[in-house]
Amino acid sequence: MNHQAVIQRDITEVRDVVLRRHSSIHASGPVIEFGNWSKADPFLGMMEDKFQAGSFDDHPHRGIETVTFVIDGTVEHYDSLSKGGVLGPGDVQWMTAGSGVIHNEVPSEGITAQVLQLWINLPREQKMTTPRYQNLKGADMPIRQEDGAVVRVFSGSSGDVVSATQNHVPVTMVEVLLEPGASIAQDLPGSYNGFIYILEGSGTFGGNGVNAAKSQVLWLGAGIDGKPSEIRAAAAEPLRFVLYAGEPLREPVAARGPFVMNTEEEVNEAFREYRTGTFLKF
Repeated sequence: MNHQAVIQRDITEVRDVVLRRHSSIHASGPVIEFGNWSKADPFLGMMEDKFQAGSFDDHPHRGIETVTFVIDGTVEHYDSLSKGGVLGPGDVQWMTAGSGVIHNEVPSEGITAQVLQLWINLPREQKMTTPRYQNLKGADMPIRQEDGAVVRVFSGSSGDVVSATQNHVPVTMVEVLLEPGASIAQDLPGSYNGFIYILEGSGTFGGNGVNAAKSQVLWLGAGIDGKPSEIRAAAAEPLRFVLYAGEPLREPVAARGPFVMNTEEEVNEAFREYRTGTFLKF
């Protein structure tokens, strides 16, 4: 049989994530900084937030998906589609804003929640798609288990384990837990762009054996389009991290505030519609 060689992904950059306090009830820091569109494609940015009720007002989105991972606390969410629910630690909300939603995410009363929120760009033909929510309970997600390793698959796949989460842009999102001394290889298409964020512990990552620890973000080196690849991780102590990787869109990005489109005129139109009450299509 002819087996393709699997490309080992390196780690090309490691950066500390620092949260800065904005008020007595809200602190945040960029995991992926907004504005580096080509580097992060198909991702737009990701923030880590620690916040209480009252930190955010109701707000709109158009042209993107937001993926909210709850690290700690409980978050109640509601929106203009009359959708709502409660997310706890280890749960994910995958929201497709598409043509537009107005929503909010509020920690339960008296609770400080800690979350990661990733913005994923939508392709040109899906910018005005029908909004939808996928509430992904961590306890219900498919799991890949190896010696000393648990991989919870929120989107895409890990080994033979495949998530049922629907994507407009192909995205792999996994949460990985490793016991000390354990290791795992996460497979990825060679075309995917991605990163790792460490939630707990420390370990060694990539073909080049980079050491990294809690609150550091690691960028994956490029693979080769059309060839399989993988990123390896080994735990020096109990290790927990999330990995996000996706297919780049390579499209123009026009972004301002909560709206991400392909042209400035499309962004201006979103603001006009929001001001005049014609923003919501569904």
